[in-house]
Amino acid sequence: MQSKNHFLLVDSFKVFAALLIILHHLSSYGQMAVDARSVLPGLMTWLFEYGRYAVQVFLVMAGYLAAQSLTRFANTQFSSQTLLRVIINRYLRLFAPYIAALVFTIFCAWIARFWVNDEFVGEQETLSQFIAHLFFLQGILGLDSISAGAWYVAIDWQLYSVFAVLLISFSSYQALIWLISIVAVSSLLYFNRSAQYEAYFIYFIGSYGLGVLAYLAKHFADKKIQVLAKFALIAIGLIIAISALHQVWLRNFLAWFVALLLFVWGNTGYPSLLPRGSKVKAYILHSIAWASPLSYCAFLIHFAFILLANTLYIASGMHAHESGLIAISLMLGVVVCSTIAASYLYRWVEIPSAKLKI
Repeated sequence: MQSKNHFLLVDSFKVFAALLIILHHLSSYGQMAVDARSVLPGLMTWLFEYGRYAVQVFLVMAGYLAAQSLTRFANTQFSSQTLLRVIINRYLRLFAPYIAALVFTIFCAWIARFWVNDEFVGEQETLSQFIAHLFFLQGILGLDSISAGAWYVAIDWQLYSVFAVLLISFSSYQALIWLISIVAVSSLLYFNRSAQYEAYFIYFIGSYGLGVLAYLAKHFADKKIQVLAKFALIAIGLIIAISALHQVWLRNFLAWFVALLLFVWGNTGYPSLLPRGSKVKAYILHSIAWASPLSYCAFLIHFAFILLANTLYIASGMHAHESGLIAISLMLGVVVCSTIAASYLYRWVEIPSAKLKI
């Protein structure tokens, strides 16, 4: 059912977080979201308010997987050429499906502007805006995002690059763990609470760093490093709990809880299924294993289908009925279409582009 690099909890987190982000955006954008709220006010409000917390799951998991990838350089001699190659290869890994989804989103936004007069559609994209997106600079330059998920890809590359520098260049992982812990706490308690840092890695490095510590605490070869990383993970949890006496930040608790789950069960594989085992269980496990590799592409492509669905809803006149049931049906269609499109984007773009390495 799985390859040696796929684990049940990690894959489940990928699928759950991607689906939750899609539902969050469906509850946030367009006339469909307004009408669906009339039928399911509690659910739509919850998705709008708390669905974005799935980003914390993505960040912690990304840090965990980054540490898994980068710690192979722990005992090798530092080479600036190797470091540069790792950072560029990460860019290439993200770029191909990202740019394909971006172009498709621009096309869908162009169609939407004929019928949808809504802020989330945005103004006509400019060449400078598109070029900034190519180099993940749109947030830093203060430009509007072409797609709802574009900002995360830029931040992911920033974070991976920073930790590539740290994990490859540091000869002492003991000092590195102290540095990660200090920076993570600073981010969780200060930088992550100020919107002026949203375009920079420092805003998100707290959650990402928790994922890195979770991996080091369980899988690093040196037992002393494991113990120190465990101590750091527990200490940060206590700091988060103490800080709640002043103000409760649910996303910090969620990030630490996800890191703890990855520490305990992050390397748990898929259970073997006996011939007489539960068909429902087998179906769920196969679905997770199938959907997990598609999660990045689904995250990238779904906003384009939100644009198209809202366009269809308004252009066809269905919005005049103010029917929440029709809106919800279209939302389910967005989820299905995003999944199908993600499977093609994964097979036709992401897999072939994996060969683009230095």
